[in-house]
Amino acid sequence: MAHPARKSFIAIAGNIGSGKSSLTTMLSKKFSWKPYFESVEDNPYLADFYADMKRWSFHLQIYFLSHRFTSHKQIVESPESVIQDRSIYEDAEIFARNLHEIGNMDDRDYNNYIALYHVMMEYLQPPDLMIYLRASVDTLKAQIARRGRSYEQSISREYLEQLNSHYESWISHYTLGSLLVIESDNLDFVHNEKDFALIEEQVEKNLKK
Repeated sequence: MAHPARKSFIAIAGNIGSGKSSLTTMLSKKFSWKPYFESVEDNPYLADFYADMKRWSFHLQIYFLSHRFTSHKQIVESPESVIQDRSIYEDAEIFARNLHEIGNMDDRDYNNYIALYHVMMEYLQPPDLMIYLRASVDTLKAQIARRGRSYEQSISREYLEQLNSHYESWISHYTLGSLLVIESDNLDFVHNEKDFALIEEQVEKNLKK
């Protein structure tokens, strides 16, 4: 399939372990899009955060917000088509909100964070297409275990369930642009060419709308 001639900005949303990075890599190669990945391996707060969420939640979320804002700005200003692994919206709508609700980010830090997020939103153009990889907690747990990041192995089932709940709420109200929801529990797009081709077809169809 030939990719669309005009510039496109695609973002992939999804919970921890949903397959965002893999799908970002595969679609970027298929359509010759420039990939932007989440800062994970070089993140100076992530391991500390999973060891003590209450202590490091604000630091981690500010780091992600800053990194994602910079990436989003570069994407919008770039002349080429781009695909992004996790959007800036998820930082605030999913992760920071959940940390605040479960008591791991206090009111003062959360209100400060949200105020900064809303200022940033005034300057950002939303993606042309948001792809949401919907996955059950069983699927997420299996994929987290499979990729073997040591600091992720302590993530509880309850925490993933809370995040999934916030994702569903956010997606049900998403109106910034075109939205493609992919039910990924029964797909193996990394190893099954037919599964990936199905996603590829849906992406191209949505971008042509």
